[in-house]
Amino acid sequence: MNDIRVLQLLPLIAEAGSTGEVITLFREAVEGLGADAGVFLSCLRDDATRTSLRSLWACDPSWAADYASQRRFEHDPWLRYASTDAEPIRSSDLACSSTEEHAFIRAAAKHSFTTALVAPAPSHVGLSRVGVLCLGSADSGRFDGENYPQVRVLARALAMELHHWIAKSMRKELLQGVHLTEADMQLLRHEAAGHSSKVIGATMNLEAKTIDCRFQRLNAKLGAPDRRSAVRIARLYGLL
Repeated sequence: MNDIRVLQLLPLIAEAGSTGEVITLFREAVEGLGADAGVFLSCLRDDATRTSLRSLWACDPSWAADYASQRRFEHDPWLRYASTDAEPIRSSDLACSSTEEHAFIRAAAKHSFTTALVAPAPSHVGLSRVGVLCLGSADSGRFDGENYPQVRVLARALAMELHHWIAKSMRKELLQGVHLTEADMQLLRHEAAGHSSKVIGATMNLEAKTIDCRFQRLNAKLGAPDRRSAVRIARLYGLL
């Protein structure tokens, strides 16, 4: 394990300018941690019906293809674990809860994940945004050695940096896609503070009905059914 090199890579990941660049750094970090493969998943739930899954793959591309085509994320025990716990754990210490999860483990083992170190990346919005780093090895005892405590700490740090990069990337995409203005952001900040249309109008020298109309346009931009949901989306993407 090259822990010094991994420490040097962490700040570089946060500043990576493209997906290709961050994947290159991710691959080097995986190698530095003594693993054979690595995957990072970020699951964002806008509401009860909309879920966005982003991923970074430092492993055999066939595992990425299998994961997507077989919808493995629906029965991913590592992603499930990250939804309930923040502590890194070895896959050997994680019990599967269904036959589908056992099938997931067997499939992962064919792609250098015979064993894995699972490092959740929690966020300030709780279960609405869940991230997890999975370091894999074809050697079933890879994460049982004396270096495990250091690998565990570095894996947690790597997970958080990758999660931060994906969150920043998604925020940038949202801003570019919906073209939020400073006036839109001002409305969101007022709503987050619990201000009514009447109060907001008074501060902006506008009628309450004008504020309501502006919120309708803002909600449409964000694909939100109402202004409260618009604020929730803004918080999920780190705009507030």
